[in-house]
Amino acid sequence: MGKSRNTRRGRAAVEAVVEDVDGGRAELVPDRERPRAWTLLIDGAPQSHVDLDDPAYLSFEYQRRIGHVIDLAAPPGRPVHAVHLGGGAFTLARYVAATRPRSTQQVVERDAGLVELVRRELPLDPGARIRVRSTDARAGLAKVPDGWADLVVADVFGGARTPAHLTSTEFFDEVRRALAPGGVYAANLADGPPLAHLRGQIATAADRFPELALVADPAVLRGKRFGNAVLVASGHPLPVAELTRRAASDPHSARVEHGRALRDFTGGAVPVTDAAAVDSPAPPASVFG
Repeated sequence: MGKSRNTRRGRAAVEAVVEDVDGGRAELVPDRERPRAWTLLIDGAPQSHVDLDDPAYLSFEYQRRIGHVIDLAAPPGRPVHAVHLGGGAFTLARYVAATRPRSTQQVVERDAGLVELVRRELPLDPGARIRVRSTDARAGLAKVPDGWADLVVADVFGGARTPAHLTSTEFFDEVRRALAPGGVYAANLADGPPLAHLRGQIATAADRFPELALVADPAVLRGKRFGNAVLVASGHPLPVAELTRRAASDPHSARVEHGRALRDFTGGAVPVTDAAAVDSPAPPASVFG
């Protein structure tokens, strides 16, 4: 395993930390505007941003949108049981720990090398109740007890694509099983025109959950560019009005689709099964250029 390390914790961040991990070349790049903040990239693709001094700060648009979902998943400050599929730099687990103290969380991240790097360079608060498992996301989810999770967050990418086995009805069955009554699922999805993957994921989630919402940049929803969308699902009604208000007032405003408009958006897409599932589309090179 090759690595290049040009900075040390506790000193001014002036150089990136670069290391080969299981999933490729990982870079921790210092944020020039925030003294103890870092961006994690894998093979040049931005994955996470963490501010060790302010873990409630969310830099990435899609993470702020998931942050809104986390904020509305339970009364303010109430501890929750959360499962994070895909670890990255543990940004959203840190956010839950900061905004909902005494929460109990599980992070499932397949890349053991990445977990080691993040733990070493961006250590978790030792008082946070965060357990990290280095295993496949679906295998890790299968170990979660029935009805344990108030919140399941999926943000899993391999080579900038969501693996096929995390897109099927069988996967959603596992999510539904692990969620407590009234629990919420939030997934970071990435797609571009003609949005076939995104439409298929909405149809698949709708086959297993009665309540859905989608949060995304209007340009992405119109198929004008490749980008992220956050899919939200639950067995109980979602706080759509408040989610809409927060998404609209974000520095990068987003639209929330739900109900009939969201059903119409699927355009006749059908649920995806394990037998037919494929990885999400690769982003065009210009996305990270």
